[in-house]
Amino acid sequence: MTARKFELTYGTMYNPPNELHDRFDAALTEVRSQLGKEYSMWIDGKERFADQKFEDRSPIDTGMLLGVFQKGTARDAVDAVEAARKAFYSWRRTPWQERVALLRKAADLLEERTFQISAAMAMEVGKNRMESLGDVAESTALIRYACDRMEKNDGFTVQMGNDPVEGYISTNVSVLRPYGVWLVISPFNFPASLSFGPTGSALVAGNTVVLKPATDTPWVPRLIAQCLIDAGIPKGVFNFVTGPGSTLGQALIDSPDVSGVTFTGSLDVGMGIYRSFGKGNYVRPVILELGGKNPSVVSRHANLDDAALGIMRSAFGLQGQKCSANSRIFVEEPVYDELVKKLVENTNNLVIGDPTRREVNMGPVINKDAYQDYQKFCADLRQHGNILTGGKILTDGALGKGYFAAPTLVDDLPLDHPLWQQEMFLPISTIAPIHSVEEGLKLANNVQYGLTAGFYGSQEEVEYFFDHIEAGTVYANRPQGATTGAWPGYQPFGGWKGSGASGKNSGGVYYLQLYMHETSRTLVKKA
Repeated sequence: MTARKFELTYGTMYNPPNELHDRFDAALTEVRSQLGKEYSMWIDGKERFADQKFEDRSPIDTGMLLGVFQKGTARDAVDAVEAARKAFYSWRRTPWQERVALLRKAADLLEERTFQISAAMAMEVGKNRMESLGDVAESTALIRYACDRMEKNDGFTVQMGNDPVEGYISTNVSVLRPYGVWLVISPFNFPASLSFGPTGSALVAGNTVVLKPATDTPWVPRLIAQCLIDAGIPKGVFNFVTGPGSTLGQALIDSPDVSGVTFTGSLDVGMGIYRSFGKGNYVRPVILELGGKNPSVVSRHANLDDAALGIMRSAFGLQGQKCSANSRIFVEEPVYDELVKKLVENTNNLVIGDPTRREVNMGPVINKDAYQDYQKFCADLRQHGNILTGGKILTDGALGKGYFAAPTLVDDLPLDHPLWQQEMFLPISTIAPIHSVEEGLKLANNVQYGLTAGFYGSQEEVEYFFDHIEAGTVYANRPQGATTGAWPGYQPFGGWKGSGASGKNSGGVYYLQLYMHETSRTLVKKA
């Protein structure tokens, strides 16, 4: 891309080459010329249109119509699952090498279209341009990582020990095989990586897929779905449906022909899916990532500049609408005032506005409900705590056309206040002083979630943190992000407790196996 080597990840995105911005600007112009188009569902290798439609409008400016999408019904759900069920036999029998080759072709197409899809994401989700580019790049990396893991493990066929039976030769082989039809239900905040990371893994493993994206963000997943279609995905192997979770989504969950499901979203919705899916005739795999209430702990020995920068980036990246957002901050008393001062200064320097613009750090929250929740939470925090900065919606000029909210830091909030426990999913973080690192770790763990966590302090304290924190993805002394920024092949991403169901993290060495079950094959011959 440029003379200097540059690989885009969430850790490197803060210092990109100028050419990256130039290409984004060109793609933005191209994508804006296509606003308002109608997009189909994709079922059984064909476009599918519904009688009812819904509009996808930008949270930057609700007058901006991004596209028109299909309001799928329970009938569409049945048809999509049936198409996937019929395609499963031939797809699972397709040699894994051919599946890998097709998915890599799709990943190559996705990489070629990175800038166009990222421009669409900035307008649809409200992510700044660098985070939008990162999401698309991550989805490409996740697909390729799944392919690499399948290849490295030679399709997960393993020769086991032979039985020591006299007069016979008994050979044993362990094989991982796909389950069947896999349902992927993805969230609004990472519509690329959290749609096509699971989809790629499920397909590489030999499952067929039905993907239903969030109703707030169907555009980006539909654009990426086109990469699979253009790569030549066989009829019925991949199906894409759009519509309400209460009808279309529930019909998919209730289908007895769905063999497994991956869902990313809130704890309440995820647990509802878990319980509904458990009503079948037998246990089926459920991969859930269910949010977080992620802490950072800052020791008196910390580099406070790194801590303030990393916390700010993780608290307010994507307007706090990340399951990994740093929403709880615990700081040892000797450095509390200084760290809070630096953190407020960093936060006040954030540029809020149209996230497609190069200089903008923060865009809008996703929709009217989130906008109203922000105001409700801030009213509560103003009454029971001390708002250090933010605490208000932003309506000046063009900001009044969308859902813009100021990044908010709050201290003096009693530790027994419910908002220390509740995932707000908004640009709001609470701060409290602590007497010791040990106290900070106890407070950090005192929550039903266990997704990510961050720490700043000495090497000895870091080891204590790693040993005692109850979370699946943890970082120490990281200015790029206190609790955010995992990347496939570098930081496997997943959670404990109420944050995850599988105990294995996406983008890691154990994730692909979740989409397969094991069969042990024994062949006996006379010696």
